[in-house]
Amino acid sequence: MKNPTVTASIAIATALLASCSGKDVKDAPETNLSKAPITSNSMCFSGGPIYTANDAQPVVEAVVTTDGLITYAGDASDNWCENGEQVDLSGSAMFPGFTDAHGHFVGIGLREMTLNLEGTSSVAELKERLTEAIGSVEKGATLYGRGWIETHWPEGRFPNRLDLDEIAPDNPVLLERADGHALVVNTAALKAAGITASTRSPFGGNILKDDAGEPTGMLIDKAGSLVQSLMPKDSKDRTRQAMKKASDLYAARGWTNIHSMSFLPEGVSMIEKAAAAGDVNIRVYLSTDIGTGFNTAKFAANPKNENLITRRSIKLYSDGALGSRGAALLAPYDDDAGNVGLMLTTYDDIMPVLKTALKDGVQVNTHAIGDRANKLVLDWYEEALTAVPEDERAVKNPRWRIEHSQILDVADIPRFAELGVIPSMQPSHAIGDLHFAVDRIGPERLAGGYAWRSLIDSGSIIAGGSDAPVEVGDPRIEFYAAVHRKDLKGYSNQNWYNGEKVTRQEALKMFTIWPAFAAFEDDRLGSIEVGKAADFTVFDKDIMTVPAPEILSAKTKMTIVNGAVVYSAE
Repeated sequence: MKNPTVTASIAIATALLASCSGKDVKDAPETNLSKAPITSNSMCFSGGPIYTANDAQPVVEAVVTTDGLITYAGDASDNWCENGEQVDLSGSAMFPGFTDAHGHFVGIGLREMTLNLEGTSSVAELKERLTEAIGSVEKGATLYGRGWIETHWPEGRFPNRLDLDEIAPDNPVLLERADGHALVVNTAALKAAGITASTRSPFGGNILKDDAGEPTGMLIDKAGSLVQSLMPKDSKDRTRQAMKKASDLYAARGWTNIHSMSFLPEGVSMIEKAAAAGDVNIRVYLSTDIGTGFNTAKFAANPKNENLITRRSIKLYSDGALGSRGAALLAPYDDDAGNVGLMLTTYDDIMPVLKTALKDGVQVNTHAIGDRANKLVLDWYEEALTAVPEDERAVKNPRWRIEHSQILDVADIPRFAELGVIPSMQPSHAIGDLHFAVDRIGPERLAGGYAWRSLIDSGSIIAGGSDAPVEVGDPRIEFYAAVHRKDLKGYSNQNWYNGEKVTRQEALKMFTIWPAFAAFEDDRLGSIEVGKAADFTVFDKDIMTVPAPEILSAKTKMTIVNGAVVYSAE
């Protein structure tokens, strides 16, 4: 059925862009045009650089779309757009639709609806924000917030329960670190959860304690489950609202697609209904949290879904995060002797899941940050792939992924390509983490950290993402970080291993065709080629050629999904 918004979208596109100051298809235009003639639902783009992410034809002058599909990509020769709506890019640059290959879709929306602690610069500012928020909370009710990162704070420490008690002695307060792998709670929350000096840390978690043996209020990784009962319960209406906010925000930033990690199974039908109703208008590839059980019937659905929502993968966790010293390391942390981080799963737990997933065609995406965690996941993947030969698999090449692949033993880098495992990485982590990572693990181990260049040179592709709401979730920041490997102020040093940055063509692939491959969607998404979906991102600056700092100031002019304009700057 034709998209009813296409005709209106053409008018919006033409008005907006007129006001703005793979496969080798080089020889295919006339043939394809004759098969799909231009109609009233055709859009004809030209007047600015058009990058395809197709190495055989990296740049074209003109693109035609019809009923949501690309029907021409080539030169703006005579009669290339005889009857379609002309869309003058007026110097703006068009790209295949950008994909965030690792984000948390509902969490992105909820960040806009809760106490957002992103950008908090100190313990003092954390207390200021808490003071502003607590005034609107009823006495005794729980206050939840998320987004703080302490690694650059002048106090040089985690926040603690005493900091929160000063502001909120009567309300349980739970403030989650941006990475989701730690939270700080106040004394009221500790009492409500029954956490005392004698409470033992659960497997995969750590209750930090002071010199007297009392809980500091910092709960690392699975220790957070001890206060789960105090967490706010999100109603269906609130979750649906979060989905719409995330969709609108991401469309405005130029994303046409997100691979949503750790998506709750009970939310699948909800997001499908939201997309059908028009509340979610970008693509969402679900990587589902398996919860307490693993029934492949829940996860191996609609691998060729023609709608916006696709589900065929699961998300597993092997360790914690580097910032909260939960990432599992081969040797102790340089700044915490004796601590080698936390493993969140075991061989006995994960191996049956991996073998079953291979037999039933479920993609596996496993979180691993530390070098020990990455090594173990590669070991486990290799054992499962060996135990289940290709003729016993539902999908011959399962395209399993390691999410983050952040700190690697250098010897493990070539194993990704050898095993066909896809590193799914977030460039913004490097330009933030490297301010503190050298303190955590030292410069020698950072030789295998955020190793984009080394992975690509060894034969891997990289699915690029943002990990929002851990990070901002902005394609310009991710692209800038990948090609420049400097922080947002332009700073780096020898510990940042600047040789690990990538070319702009590689960065473009990291957010277009490579995520499409990592989601089994490269046959229909990820590049500007005839026959693929008309998903486009249009920026007012050519991020392929402008000086690197200018990438950050590029503005989204238009975001198009399935030939429909889902965002325009006006």
